[in-house]
Amino acid sequence: MISGGPDSVCALAGITALVGPENVHALHVNYGLRDTSARDERICRDVCARLRIDLHVERARREDLGSGNLQAAARELRYDAAERLRARTASKWIATGHTRSDLAETVLYRLAVSPGSRALLGLAPRAGRVVRPLLGLTRAEVRRLAEDAGLPFADDPTNLDLRFARNRIRAEVLPALREISEHAERNIAETRAELAEEQALLERVALEALEAAGAAAGATEVPAAAVVAWDPATRRLALRALAERAAGRLVPLGRARAAEIARLAAHPEGGEIQLPGGVSAICEAGMVRFVTEHELDAAPEPVALTVPGRCRLAEWEVRAELHPAPVRPAGPGLATLDAAALGAHLEVRTWRAGDRMRPLGMSGTKSLQDLFTDRGIPRSERHRIPVVVSGGRIAWVAGVAVGEEFRIREDTRTAVVLTVSRG
Repeated sequence: MISGGPDSVCALAGITALVGPENVHALHVNYGLRDTSARDERICRDVCARLRIDLHVERARREDLGSGNLQAAARELRYDAAERLRARTASKWIATGHTRSDLAETVLYRLAVSPGSRALLGLAPRAGRVVRPLLGLTRAEVRRLAEDAGLPFADDPTNLDLRFARNRIRAEVLPALREISEHAERNIAETRAELAEEQALLERVALEALEAAGAAAGATEVPAAAVVAWDPATRRLALRALAERAAGRLVPLGRARAAEIARLAAHPEGGEIQLPGGVSAICEAGMVRFVTEHELDAAPEPVALTVPGRCRLAEWEVRAELHPAPVRPAGPGLATLDAAALGAHLEVRTWRAGDRMRPLGMSGTKSLQDLFTDRGIPRSERHRIPVVVSGGRIAWVAGVAVGEEFRIREDTRTAVVLTVSRG
């Protein structure tokens, strides 16, 4: 990946000398955002001609970069183009020209804007198929190498624009640190390397703790007692691993949220903690488990149920049968209701916020949320339980409660027996 600057040009020349020009493809993305864009492309063509390697140029439009963070959008577009070229040419690696100076700037920037040690681990020497062969050299050293080799290059004028945070770090923060120590960049890079090694060790410890608690590979839940017993570091890393298994992507989970999850895990009522990226930690029934927003919100559409008849709501099958009275009233797991009061056309759906009913034997109404709490129904199950509705009134919440208005009476002639089965 070459921009025309000294870093990427130097990386290109070094790699070409190492593996041969026949094994190298160069990619330049021309965003057309500044007056020097055409000049940068000419430099890339010139250096590739001298090195006798193929140059692939991609042109981007301003609308391709969206309206958000311009630098982040350009970076994403650039890496996407590199991956497409890698796949098309059956190449093994994508190389960048990042230097130790870039690494130091990245660590300082993330130290300021992103809490947590993992944020400091950007610009790894190797990340997937991306390699950064110049991380052992400063920007000044790489520039001297490019000059000594007589390689054509040009500086990016936007690097002088102090509106960008990284440029302020480059122009103001790092020079101040070099005044304190001439080895500032080297020390930052060495610290980042140690953090990476320690992070790998700690993640192994966390995975071993999860396995010992019964949460083997792929599991997204763990006993609440284990969460409470773990030390803060193990807890944070273990919970983050579970969250990322559920989400299928990186999930930030810092000290404060890990402590809050542990607090809820120790509480009999449990609760829910929402994490960035649409993931929630649910503490209930002695377990802590992680689910995505989609899983929580994916309530099935209501379905009609004719009496007699049957219907399916998600994983549940609901049956309605007619029987001559008298029929012995049953508990909440199997409802026996007055056919005349119930009617022949019902709706089966799931719990909605604000739902209330008059449970069997009660003179007043009660919210379904309170009924679920009274029965010890886990929070994650509440939005899956079938609710049978007649004329806008809740007649039965499967396994939880029967509506008083629909109970079997002395004058009931025909009863409706409602049952549910899962699977």
